Amino acid sequence: MECKERLKKIVDGFQKCRDTFTAIGNETRQLILLVLLESDLSGIRVGEIAKKTHLTRPSVSHHLQILKESGIVTMRKVGTKNYYSLCADGTQWKDIADLISLIYESIQHINS
Repeated sequence: MECKERLKKIVDGFQKCRDTFTAIGNETRQLILLVLLESDLSGIRVGEIAKKTHLTRPSVSHHLQILKESGIVTMRKVGTKNYYSLCADGTQWKDIADLISLIYESIQHINS
């Protein structure tokens, strides 16, 4: 792949992943992601996340909303209860992995 083409793909990748990078760049949201990783894909409620993270329920809800908007967390409603989990399709994570791989390949290309 030519340098200009690679740089264009990297720019496009950054644009595509911007919301996800913003969402996962926050330490509190990283803590929530770790709790979600420990739970199964059936999900976990805000109150349980609050207990495990020692955060307030409103704070957890706020951060979950940002994670949902970025496409890496999903919510399942059962009656009046909401269960949060990591998106099972992994599209956003794959996009980030692809971008990082492309950057790494570019660095390797420069060094060779």
